[in-house]
Amino acid sequence: MSTPGVTKFIYVREPGALEALIQRIGAAERVALDTEADSLHNYFEKVCLVQLSFTDEHYLVDPLAGLELSEFLAALAEKPLILHGGDYDLRMLRASLDFRPRREIFDTMIAAQLLGIEAIGLAALVERFFAVTIGKEGQKSDWSRRPLSEQQLHYAVNDTLFLERLSDRLTEELSQRGRLEWHMESCRAMVESTGRDRARDPEEAWRIKGSGRMSRRQLVYLRELWRWRDEEARRANRPAFKIFGNQQIFDVIEWAESHPGVALEQGPKLPRNIRGALLTTMEQAITRAAGMAEAQWPERKRGEHIEALSANDMEKLNALRGACATIAKELEIAASTLAPKAAIESIVRSRPRTLDEIVERGGLLRWQAELVQGAVEKYLF
Repeated sequence: MSTPGVTKFIYVREPGALEALIQRIGAAERVALDTEADSLHNYFEKVCLVQLSFTDEHYLVDPLAGLELSEFLAALAEKPLILHGGDYDLRMLRASLDFRPRREIFDTMIAAQLLGIEAIGLAALVERFFAVTIGKEGQKSDWSRRPLSEQQLHYAVNDTLFLERLSDRLTEELSQRGRLEWHMESCRAMVESTGRDRARDPEEAWRIKGSGRMSRRQLVYLRELWRWRDEEARRANRPAFKIFGNQQIFDVIEWAESHPGVALEQGPKLPRNIRGALLTTMEQAITRAAGMAEAQWPERKRGEHIEALSANDMEKLNALRGACATIAKELEIAASTLAPKAAIESIVRSRPRTLDEIVERGGLLRWQAELVQGAVEKYLF
């Protein structure tokens, strides 16, 4: 096992270097692309670095250097792109820089999933195919701070350094197993989904993981504390978890519900940052929750489907899940890659009779629907 040596790259922070890069992109057949953002350090996240590799050339473009990036982004959009786990990168590029790809995308993570590879992280794939170990030291860096260190820059280069070669190896294996069309359809669906806005319902955003087990009385505390935390995170431009963690919220709720009217300073131990104005506004949130009449308490969510499945439908659901798991095992891919549990339940509830209906009602891609169609017909009808 080896580690990558020092790779030469061009750090693009000036108009002249950007102009030269645009010319080089124009001559490239394809471009490996990655980004670094600051979501671990800021509430209002943004793209802080764009990494590019093509034909043994490597570039780091600094979006925070005050450059006019429109021509660069236009040139990039016209090239086939290689990404790893590109969903987040494309969403961030759209939100931060209004970038949308116009050509095909090859996602190496999706390719690995379709080949049944269990360890699908970039470092794991590079080690698997090239016997090279790449470090993870920069994963939690604050990419919005300047100047970036040499360690950060070399870490960033490694994110695209191997992507062209990796895509070639994965393409070969997908082709050998007759799964290139699966991959193309999956990548198109991923790109399409990144072009849609994810609506954030303010009445639902506060229902964090674990809230489904809470009583209505506890939910009113959760809603007020979540809103308090969100407002403070926005004001400070810090991620919400750095203001107050989810488990800490649950601990405070458990205490506050059983100690009405007792000062918070007598409650569970709070992190050191909860003091002064932050402590005061938190106490106010708890007081608001405690004073709300039952009519103002949130309702408990009963799931997307209010009606429980009948015993007969549960039998069909289990049979179809088992059949899909068997198909996935034969294909040597994860059952969730073939058909997620939610898709199987939707199919059982909606009883699709045609391939198009399985796609539409199950939310499956066409290659997935084709593979499960026989099992749907066998176990539902």
